[in-house]
Amino acid sequence: MNKSQTERRHCSTNYYSCLFITVLALLIGACDRQEREETARDEQVAEERQTESAEVSEQRTESSGASKKFSNYQETGDLADIEKRGIIRFVQLYEDPNGALARSAIVSQSNTQLAKRLAAKLGLTPYFLVAETPQQGIEMIINGEADVFAESLEATEERSKLLGLTEPLQRTQRVLVTGKKGPDISSVKQLKNVELTVLKDSTLSEAAKQIAAENASSNITVRELPMDELTGELLESIDGSDPIITIMAERTAETLEGFQGEAKIGDKVSDEPVAIVWAVRKDANNLRTRINNFLIDTLVKAPPQREADWKSIKESGVLRFATYNGPGYFIWKGVLTGLDYELASKFAEENDLELQIIAVPDKKDLTDLLKTGQADIAGASTTITESRRKQGVDFTTPILETTQTVLSNKKSPPINTLQDLNGRTLTLRSGSAFIETANTLRQSGVDVKVEVAPEDASFGDIIKGVASGEFDATLEDTNLAAIQAALYPELVAGAVVSDPLPQAWMVERDNNTLLEKVDQFLEEFLGVKKNRAMVDNYYKPNKQLLKRAEAPVMPGGELSPYDKLAKKFALKHNLDWRLVVAQMWQESNFDPKAESHMGAQGLMQVMPRTAQEMGFDGPLFDPEHSVHAGTKYLDWVRERFEDELPADEKLWFALAAYNAGIGHLRDARLLAKKLNLDPNQWFDNVEVAMLKLSEPRYFEKARYGYARGAEPVQYVKNISNLYRAYTDMASGDIARLRHPLPGYFSEASPGRSLITGVTGQFCPQQSGATLFPPRHSVLPSSLLPTAASPWSQ
Repeated sequence: MNKSQTERRHCSTNYYSCLFITVLALLIGACDRQEREETARDEQVAEERQTESAEVSEQRTESSGASKKFSNYQETGDLADIEKRGIIRFVQLYEDPNGALARSAIVSQSNTQLAKRLAAKLGLTPYFLVAETPQQGIEMIINGEADVFAESLEATEERSKLLGLTEPLQRTQRVLVTGKKGPDISSVKQLKNVELTVLKDSTLSEAAKQIAAENASSNITVRELPMDELTGELLESIDGSDPIITIMAERTAETLEGFQGEAKIGDKVSDEPVAIVWAVRKDANNLRTRINNFLIDTLVKAPPQREADWKSIKESGVLRFATYNGPGYFIWKGVLTGLDYELASKFAEENDLELQIIAVPDKKDLTDLLKTGQADIAGASTTITESRRKQGVDFTTPILETTQTVLSNKKSPPINTLQDLNGRTLTLRSGSAFIETANTLRQSGVDVKVEVAPEDASFGDIIKGVASGEFDATLEDTNLAAIQAALYPELVAGAVVSDPLPQAWMVERDNNTLLEKVDQFLEEFLGVKKNRAMVDNYYKPNKQLLKRAEAPVMPGGELSPYDKLAKKFALKHNLDWRLVVAQMWQESNFDPKAESHMGAQGLMQVMPRTAQEMGFDGPLFDPEHSVHAGTKYLDWVRERFEDELPADEKLWFALAAYNAGIGHLRDARLLAKKLNLDPNQWFDNVEVAMLKLSEPRYFEKARYGYARGAEPVQYVKNISNLYRAYTDMASGDIARLRHPLPGYFSEASPGRSLITGVTGQFCPQQSGATLFPPRHSVLPSSLLPTAASPWSQ
């Protein structure tokens, strides 16, 4: 049966929709939570448990060299025996790699982050293994297949007899949870004719069975699901007319209440709060003692209210950083990233503080959180303006400076000079720094009209409006204008309309010591050349992604220098080798030493932690290991989708998830359904929803938050275009097919009927392939189903 992936969480339990899977995780909470990332699917279950490893860390590896496979082993000793191996193995629940976006969480205290920090404290290399159920994880600890169960495990008397349980990470109640339109769950004793859907083989499933047994006449049934299936079902049903009823930790359920405002919390299931712990082997006393000491020293709670001065910050041990979910703070390929996030993390680390991210809605003014004492620092590429200073804030040392540029539609007359703005209209958001620039232009004699966008319009709406021709023009920071013009081919960047404007963070007025600390950090950090390059990378277009599908191929020749590797591993993972080559070109231009600024490596640009979960250790600059890891991961992602999906749609979904992360893809499918689009079809449907996940009105209600939606859309389009050309160029022998491959459909056929022609055109006279924009998936006629083909039965 197919495994639909889940979503883990790293989250605390404050307001807003703190990560959902911490939702479902703690959810499943007190009992068994997650926050790991995608684990490897090997062809045999035994091999999975032996070889699936995970992320050593999210830091990128600078050195080159070949990666190697990690082979698990049996170790039943204590800390001294573990230290001899130099590796500590953490087991977590089978889940989706990313975990939802933390909107108000101490991001450094998720289970995974704590495990990494523990490993660093012990001087050991961490490996993350996965279990589908809490019971399987417990067995892995007992049998010596893992060393620490680093999940939110509920402490029970039975478990204490089998395992060494740590000091509690927290205490919580179990509660009933359903959607707003669900049945009355205010009293356990009043439940009648309902089904409780809970995590398989967990203490929550035991609690559900006990409720059913104690209320035998009430017709209560219990359904158990693996974590990934339970999470997906809860998400899909919670705002529907018939939501499921489940049991989760109360503190986690409270965060779920904020997720689209659709959750309803009911009666308590437990009489007393239950302890949430980690676990080690029963006789591993030294390891347990070291973990207990680490947790006592490390775990902190974010105080609900305190002063924002430096002394109070240090006493609390927590730095509260307010920002927007957007380009400065977002999840990409399973990694929390963004310029503001990276800088805030480094500042907190340098000062021995835990970082609490407070991601506020797009329409909320960040200065309000400073003035009300809810945050210590605030910023999201915030331009220094006098109007903001008048609101009672001081600005830090500038992080960067940028001019402002006009963006207009290519079909309109160009705006290359200030004089070209005469008679034109700029559509701008109210309260933005661009309004001040436009007013300055008018005062200097430029006859430009300023139109304030509707209050509910996001900046993304304005950009799309200019691209579609709805609006005449707008303004954008110059360092972002090139990215916008690259993502939207209809746009063109024009005249620069301002002097360089500094962008910085904000603190409350007269918070002088904090301001001095931040200024000192920024000046020292940004003074290092490689750090400045890191900042610049956030504002450069992704040339590899944004190039069109053009590859130097000739009929009858090899498609790439790595055709043999593509054929070898495509065969192993039931992919078309030409698709693998197309993806390889898109990812790295066939450069085996390629490395992105976010750390993706090699021909297939796999993130190191993802590769480790696929069973590969070390850098991925060796072509064979990179292609093997990439094809294995693509196949693994493809298997996360329902069996009922057409094979071609599963492939497009898998490619989009490979690029952006499966969490954003799931958000896009859920959004497509709400927009009355087809959640089971990529082109013209889910890709439309994916684009909308860059707009606050949509991403603020998405579990994984902001997505650079134009990137996966262009990514899938480029690969499908190039793949179409390659199918004309080379044969596609494939064996051992487990799935039907994508069908080959006519561009003009609304019924998607099979044809035997080729809709793309290959032009050998040129250096690349010129193709029709894809609207349906393609397959060469040599691979079309026949009566004797294995997938036509």
